[in-house]
Amino acid sequence: MTDYCKISQDSPLHKSYHDKEYGFPVSSDDVLFERLSLEIFQAGLSWGLILKKRSFIKSAFSHFNINSVSKYNTENVEDLLNNEGIIRNRLKILSIIENAKRLKRLCQIHGSFVNWLDFKHPLENKKWVKIFKNTFKFTGNEITREFLMSTGYLPGAHTTNCKVFRKIISLNPPWVKALNSITEKN
Repeated sequence: MTDYCKISQDSPLHKSYHDKEYGFPVSSDDVLFERLSLEIFQAGLSWGLILKKRSFIKSAFSHFNINSVSKYNTENVEDLLNNEGIIRNRLKILSIIENAKRLKRLCQIHGSFVNWLDFKHPLENKKWVKIFKNTFKFTGNEITREFLMSTGYLPGAHTTNCKVFRKIISLNPPWVKALNSITEKN
């Protein structure tokens, strides 16, 4: 695993994401959907490219409003495929739209994406991957792990000597809550 904490310091684009978002707990379903979608877009590409295109991607996908994206149709797909500001990969675009539909159903059952994640948590990465593969499109080990680390459900986003690591610990993300719960039981 590369040391994103060190790498990010040389790039304003990466530094902002590293210092303000990566590994921080997320409580918004739309932000969770955005993070999952960005990880899907990143597959096979650099994270820097995704961060550069992020504002265009966010705009093209209705700011990742789950309800809005779940209603996208063939015309929307064609518009997205013609949008030079985003990653124009049909399989990824169709997967993100399908994931919005699946998230909409999941939210109807569990109340929210956050509730669903919290209900499943804590799990080891291998079990998360299996659940994500059975629940969503275009998710495998790397996408699932990065999504969960970036949103505070798995540890590993920051090195322990990173100043952001201490800030995240103070926010008590789900992986820290799980550790505290285990410690209290013992």
